[in-house]
Amino acid sequence: MLPIRILIIEDEKQIARFLELELKHEGYAVKIEYDGRGGLNRAEENETDLILLDIMLPGINGMEVCRRIRQFSDVPVIMLTARDETTDKVMGLDIGANDYITKPFEIEELLARIRAALRNTSKSSAQLKTNLAAGGLRMDLSKHQVFRENESIDLTKKEYDLLEYLLRNKGIVLTRDQILENVWGYDYEGDTNIVDVYIRYLRSKVNDEHDTMLIQTVRGVGYMLREEKDEN
Repeated sequence: MLPIRILIIEDEKQIARFLELELKHEGYAVKIEYDGRGGLNRAEENETDLILLDIMLPGINGMEVCRRIRQFSDVPVIMLTARDETTDKVMGLDIGANDYITKPFEIEELLARIRAALRNTSKSSAQLKTNLAAGGLRMDLSKHQVFRENESIDLTKKEYDLLEYLLRNKGIVLTRDQILENVWGYDYEGDTNIVDVYIRYLRSKVNDEHDTMLIQTVRGVGYMLREEKDEN
């Protein structure tokens, strides 16, 4: 079996070398790029299974690198940064990052996040490409599109992931911890209120201008996507 390939895009050579040694010790195949342009070019070769991406990079910053990668690839991206601002985290997730870890970090935590990202990717690729639906809401997994009453809804990647999880569990009350574990990853250590923030974003797009509120709050527990039968 070929080893899992990880691309490190990190301009601090000492950190990059440390990561390379640790990852190789775990059995991963590792390549390193020290600037945004080189990292993007390497990613375009489509010969990597996961990317560790620093935000503060020379040439092209990590946010822009991630945005461009998402134009041609769904490879898991974990962002590495010394910045711990919530706005940076939200921006990184919105443009397509799968996870976000703040420097300094313990290598065991990073390894756990890598395993989680790879596991989630494996689950996603194994899932049948089909439609998910509840009432007038429909998600076309093969085209990565969402519709309500045949009107297209534009979602960010994280909003899409959250809605997919709700749809796969329609009619079931989900706690914030369950949502965090399945949408953000079991080892996410940020505030649980990020779930409330994204539920609010999603409601504004899915529920607005419709009589039926599909995404509902269950007081003291969490959230549920209400299951409704189609009329036809």
